[in-house]
Amino acid sequence: MNISQIIKSIIVLLLIAQNSTAQKFILPNEEVVIYFKTIHGKTMVLAKDTANNYLIYRYGKDKIEFEFPEKDTSSWSKFHYSNYLRGVGANNEGLDLNYVYFTNNDFKYVIYDNYYAVTDKDYNGILIFDLKTEQKTEIKAVVKTKKGTLISLRDNEFINTGEEIFD
Repeated sequence: MNISQIIKSIIVLLLIAQNSTAQKFILPNEEVVIYFKTIHGKTMVLAKDTANNYLIYRYGKDKIEFEFPEKDTSSWSKFHYSNYLRGVGANNEGLDLNYVYFTNNDFKYVIYDNYYAVTDKDYNGILIFDLKTEQKTEIKAVVKTKKGTLISLRDNEFINTGEEIFD
């Protein structure tokens, strides 16, 4: 083998390893509701079974570090979706605010998918509220890595409708 063939083999192996790592976050029977990389290089995925059997949150870097909840039909009841919509563009400071949130142990996790007409920008990320200390942590998304949208849950009959707005 010459150097060129060795380099090509290494590149192929790296691509295979990268793709197999990414597959852990989405299973073949799932579709992405929303996906993004965070500014810390981690992956956040909210996915649903294509037959709407479950909704699941996954987070991690090279492997899943946190998955919520178990994959069963009761998983939908553990999530809430809330939104606020004010149209008419930048002159009226139009907003499209969308949130999916859930509680696990003493923490509330909020995925946000927001658009502000005045800046004509999307803002995405995760808010984590420590319910004991009342501290808030924000993990911002790299917006250009975003796939999907929480808006797709707006009329979903399986998810709980919430009232909370986190902006």
